[in-house]
Amino acid sequence: MSAIPRPPGIDPILASVLQRRLRSITEEMALTLLHTTRSPILSEGRDFATGVYWANGDMLEQTEYTALLGFALQPSLKACIEYFKDDIRPGDVIFHNDVYLGGNQINDLGVFKPIFFEDELVAWAACKAHQADLGGGAPGGYNPEATEIWHEGLRVPPLKMWEAGKLRRDVWDMIFANTRLDIVAEDAKACAGSCNVGERRVLEVLGRYGREAFDRHMAYIMDGAERIMRGEIAAMPDGVYRGESFLANDGFQEGVRHKVVCTLTVDGDAIAFDYTGSAGPTPGYANAPLHASTSGLMIAILMNVDPEIPHNAGMLRPIEMIFPENSMLNAEFPHATSYGNHLTHQIWEAAVKALAQAIPHRVTAGWNKVYWGMSSGYDRRSGRRFVDFCLFAMKGGSGATEGLDGLDHIGTVMTGGAMTAQDPEMHEIQTPHRIRHFEYEIDSAGPGRWRGGLGIRSEWQLLGRDAKIIMFGQQTEPGEEPFGLFGGRAAGLNTAKLTYPGGREYISKGHEIIPDAEGVVIEQVASGGGGYGDPRLRPAEIVREEVRDEIVSAESARRDYGVALDPETLEIDEAETARLRKGV
Repeated sequence: MSAIPRPPGIDPILASVLQRRLRSITEEMALTLLHTTRSPILSEGRDFATGVYWANGDMLEQTEYTALLGFALQPSLKACIEYFKDDIRPGDVIFHNDVYLGGNQINDLGVFKPIFFEDELVAWAACKAHQADLGGGAPGGYNPEATEIWHEGLRVPPLKMWEAGKLRRDVWDMIFANTRLDIVAEDAKACAGSCNVGERRVLEVLGRYGREAFDRHMAYIMDGAERIMRGEIAAMPDGVYRGESFLANDGFQEGVRHKVVCTLTVDGDAIAFDYTGSAGPTPGYANAPLHASTSGLMIAILMNVDPEIPHNAGMLRPIEMIFPENSMLNAEFPHATSYGNHLTHQIWEAAVKALAQAIPHRVTAGWNKVYWGMSSGYDRRSGRRFVDFCLFAMKGGSGATEGLDGLDHIGTVMTGGAMTAQDPEMHEIQTPHRIRHFEYEIDSAGPGRWRGGLGIRSEWQLLGRDAKIIMFGQQTEPGEEPFGLFGGRAAGLNTAKLTYPGGREYISKGHEIIPDAEGVVIEQVASGGGGYGDPRLRPAEIVREEVRDEIVSAESARRDYGVALDPETLEIDEAETARLRKGV
């Protein structure tokens, strides 16, 4: 095979060094943010991403602790560059969250700092982090009763928070007067600090290698990412493939089925994902801005190609993404959109079902869909208001793939499994909750030759004053279960039961604000992931071990896997197992 021609003036060793150096810079930015934020959604949940971008806003490298946010930064930054044009100066720091101008969610605040070298704009340091509260009709930013963007929180178009190095105090006070929590301002400072770290480190690189060499090798690295991505696509069989999903319960209507359709076209070394035919906008907050949808689709793409592809703008070049205007996946102003990030589940599911027809040996079965029990109120110990997302309770299992079981208690596909659960002791210190039960849930994984990952059952009590719970999410209605593939079976549903101090029980479904929740005990089940392949082909000895370890029940072993066990010794009944597996 002939070598790939190298452009003049390119040192491939230096290109590799620069690519990895930028990667390490974004990782240092991420660690800085992780260790200086105060909200659990950031300091423990890691719901943020950091990156370094070229002068024109193209992504050079990033660290995405939450997968969705990694591909939501570039559109936001480009919107800021277009807005300010030539009015960008050293020392500027720009805030932005406008979902109708490149943003993906009101509470995902982007912070961008230009990097000047020898009086020229060379690059940007950037981060995007989910803020615990930015105002709106409900604490925490998720308002199931919202019907327009003004109900959801403070909309921030491109805004200079620092101008030429000077904090605009009046603007700062105006923004954070519209939040319920003091820690939000502290977290915003941490975001700016992360960008300062990125600026400092990139300037060190530029000082060592110079602007010309930096730009030349960045272009070469982007071309390399494009080349690798085209090679991955070219290995897929040409054709047109179709996958579907749906959203049930949009917050205003139960029993609805908002269709999501993906038509996938592979043509040589280019690929197109066309969501034409998907549902129109919903009446509530279950609508996605365009760049929430494109970011969600990138998760499906990256899960099925070489994981070593550098994360830069070059990898996007062979990919066409079509989301029809004025649809649920490309909502127009002023539709409410705060739940739009979570439509990643449907976007991903439709794309993966299409990809399964082209590359069946790479795809995974369905993952657990998000179902949150967000709490708010006042902590009697400190007198302070709190908002908590109860991350520990919503992390179900991932889907299985060929040759590998799904991962247990990993979280949702939109986070790429990266969002960590809260430490139970820290959770009880930071919020007025008491965790009473937390363990893997038996039979929660979808059966398969390779089973899905396990979900969990948790139980916790809310002790805050003036407490309320906002339930929102998916997979609470039949048909929404994480799908199985190639004979693998679906997992179960998410559930939440509330028990009041007097003993009254209430089963929550879908999206609702539940007031007067002080003392309520919430028992929540996050299901596992779907299975891959015929479960009767799973080795009987593995099934026996999982029954022993209370991962699979004896009833499921017999019913789903065709494995008969002695109820006392758990020894395999070979004759009965053979009969069951033959379907006799």
